[in-house]
Amino acid sequence: MGFRHAIAVTLTAFAPFVQAQDASDWEGEAELGVLVTSGNSEETNVNGRLTLIHEIEKWRNTGELSSKYSEAEGETTTEEYKATGQTDLKFAERQYWFLRGSYEDDRFSGYDFEATATTGYGHRVWESGEHSFLDLSAGAGYRYNRLNEPNADGENAEEEAIARLAGHFDYALSENSLFRQKLSTEIGLDDNNAVSESETSLQSTVVGNLSMKVAFRVKHVSEPPEGSENTDMETSLSLLYGF
Repeated sequence: MGFRHAIAVTLTAFAPFVQAQDASDWEGEAELGVLVTSGNSEETNVNGRLTLIHEIEKWRNTGELSSKYSEAEGETTTEEYKATGQTDLKFAERQYWFLRGSYEDDRFSGYDFEATATTGYGHRVWESGEHSFLDLSAGAGYRYNRLNEPNADGENAEEEAIARLAGHFDYALSENSLFRQKLSTEIGLDDNNAVSESETSLQSTVVGNLSMKVAFRVKHVSEPPEGSENTDMETSLSLLYGF
């Protein structure tokens, strides 16, 4: 685990897009950000992400792999790997039924891993052109989080039914720039532990399919494991390749 592992995971995630370009029903984004500083302080930050979308008349399949790693003065400060997948069955022009799964391994979250599975209803309530839309969805499912250390009740895992609410807004500011806002919250139906995430981003074309992207992400856990913070915030600058 460490810097080389983060690079390896990122490059492995990028590999499938070479094949995806040959399939007309596929599109996606590959993102990479690297920042290395030296001198009075030494710090390394790496973030990578691959998103693939396969869409036909009745189905839309989305998959995402991401990794984050940071190191300061020789000590690892961030190490996170995440995978999500979602299948949408479009039963009407702008309505769909979704099935979604996620898995997250964050070394500093207090969890060994976090996993969820949800299903529910989604509606594209607004659409303009090819790149501007608003999707809203609501559903229910199950959450299983493995703890690094047993909690006060001696349990080493958190298991409960959850309700999920989510929104995804894309707005094309021009032919070369896109604003994106993603929001989601998953609320435990037993212990009321809510996990909420927000990602606000702006991307602008540099040349061809290559864009520059700036993003601000927030994750809030209402009842985190003991010794962990409620809120994580991240600002990133990265290059993005669309295909």
